[in-house]
Amino acid sequence: MEKHQAEERVRKLRESLEYHSNRYYNMDSPEISDFEYDTMMRELRALEQEFPDLAAADSPTQKVGGMAKREAGVLIRHNVPMLSLQDVFSKEEVEGFVEEMQRQLENPEFVVEYKIDGLSMALRYENGELQTAVTRGDGINFGEDVTANAKVIPDVKRKLKEPVEYLEVRGEVYMKNEDFDRVNEMQELKGKKAFANPRNCAAGTLRQLDSKITKERGLSMFVFNIQEIRGMELETHTQGYEYLKRNKVPVIDGYRICKTKEEVWEAVCSIGESRGSLGYDIDGAVVKINSLADREKLGATSKVPRWAVAYKYPPEEKETTVLDIELSVGRTGRITPTAIFEPVRLCGTSVSRATLHNQDFIDELDIRIGDRILVYKSGEIIPKVRKVLKEKRPEGAAPYRLPETCPACGSKTQREKDTADLRCTSPNCPAQLERRIINFVGRDAMDIKGFGTVYVEELVRLGYLKDVADIYGLKEHREALIEQGIIGKEKNTDKLLEAIEKSKENEAFQLLTGFGIPNVGKAAAKAIMRKFQSIESLVQADAEALQDVNDIGEVSAKCILEFFGKEENRRILERLKGYGVNMQAKEQALGGKLEGMTFVITGTLPTLGRKEAAELIERQGGKVSGSVSKKTSVLLAGENAGSKLAKAQELGVKVIGEEELLSLLGEAQ
Repeated sequence: MEKHQAEERVRKLRESLEYHSNRYYNMDSPEISDFEYDTMMRELRALEQEFPDLAAADSPTQKVGGMAKREAGVLIRHNVPMLSLQDVFSKEEVEGFVEEMQRQLENPEFVVEYKIDGLSMALRYENGELQTAVTRGDGINFGEDVTANAKVIPDVKRKLKEPVEYLEVRGEVYMKNEDFDRVNEMQELKGKKAFANPRNCAAGTLRQLDSKITKERGLSMFVFNIQEIRGMELETHTQGYEYLKRNKVPVIDGYRICKTKEEVWEAVCSIGESRGSLGYDIDGAVVKINSLADREKLGATSKVPRWAVAYKYPPEEKETTVLDIELSVGRTGRITPTAIFEPVRLCGTSVSRATLHNQDFIDELDIRIGDRILVYKSGEIIPKVRKVLKEKRPEGAAPYRLPETCPACGSKTQREKDTADLRCTSPNCPAQLERRIINFVGRDAMDIKGFGTVYVEELVRLGYLKDVADIYGLKEHREALIEQGIIGKEKNTDKLLEAIEKSKENEAFQLLTGFGIPNVGKAAAKAIMRKFQSIESLVQADAEALQDVNDIGEVSAKCILEFFGKEENRRILERLKGYGVNMQAKEQALGGKLEGMTFVITGTLPTLGRKEAAELIERQGGKVSGSVSKKTSVLLAGENAGSKLAKAQELGVKVIGEEELLSLLGEAQ
């Protein structure tokens, strides 16, 4: 690789790693798997070694992940750094570590133990009494005080039977699979979003401001190291474990003491084989020196101790059987196949479905009903099929073909030109109608509170809804709706009808978003309505006028023209107008300081939510975009701004905080 290519690749890797580190450590919302993150980190490390002049003190390879936050309490300075571990990914790397330790030390002993997938926390005891609990934070200087929450975790002992002058231990707060399933069931019952995996749930729970919520969710903790002890002499790590066990402090299960590289690797493999049988998630095995004196001798770098490594297993995959291939029809008529398989547990959740996208994807995998398949989670969140185990294919399993007729209405299907998509050709398909109405009443469109999917499906099935305009005629069927109990009794029915009436006053861009025109989402709809000011004016616009709008290109313009060119859609529009649905853009301040300016919002603002900040900006004529580019005028940045801040600084985009925004808005008003 040429030097200039290496410079560009290093820049991109650092930007991506900073972004994903922030998502994982600070937002508890990772977008990629540990394996994908580790692969990028290894590539960056290799490039910095190959081109030493590209190395930098602030590179992700030199820093401990994470930063201290204030959600759960005040910041506390670390007495002992809570460092990361050096990751390794192969047998050769594990054996290389063992051999290096054997070269530097005399007959070293190794302890091999589970690497729990959770959130690090340190506990400080004075004379046997728990004083403080602190998260990892930035790992070097500060962590968050989570003492109140730690005290409601059953595994955290408030008092030790054998007290010493001072003791600081480090452990991993995690969530057992059964507790995680219980919490997600409760989330569903309350109509809230389910957690993606136990690690995210544990991290969010530990940082709760209300310790009652922490207690009710049920966290667990294993201690994996004594950070500092005064008042007792310990020679080895395992002696420390024995002391902790005598004090009823839970330590890592099933650790092994090894002498040779063969014993170490066997222990690593044994832990890997046990992953599926544990009641909690692990993401690796830790190999560490047992002697505390040897650890002292070896010391640490600015990021990792030299006396331990973490072996990271490849992404978890499970074998299962395809029971069926289910078909669903989207609001545009697109037919999507989904594999239904025997449930397996992956990354802390039970999964039984994975999308198969289209016929080309099915053909490429050659997936058939009855096949044995390997499934995994992309980014440890989205279930996907890795491959078909063709050697285990049952006799008589036939190739799968998507149907020539729509599974919802029986109309002919057609493959869209130049794509792999198969669509229903009927404009009256009930499945499409349901999806269109669900989109129309949804939060980003007309935002009709309480109009759930179940109600939509039932109202379509019974013939009350044949298009989106029929929503506003439901009040004419009030008595019948109450009698049939479709929405519930009188109170619930009236509540929904009131919400429908109120939605008539919505912004015109919400109505435009609700139409579900391809390539016209909420942001594009706002830009369009700023230009045309009314739906009626928009209907009369030609392709050239549409493309004068920022973010509207040739494809989007064509979609808009096709939508309003259909007689059926024009009739719906007239009926909506007749029902009194607002089609005029609300007046916006013109000529103010935000006129013509494009903002991007990132991070957590002190008092404003992102939606609230966006509305304030737009009311003063500004535009809010989702990504930073050369066209961005201002980046509004809060805490944990991440990669958007780095991109803005790189492009020379002005960066302001909430206080500056409010000051600017005050002047504009």
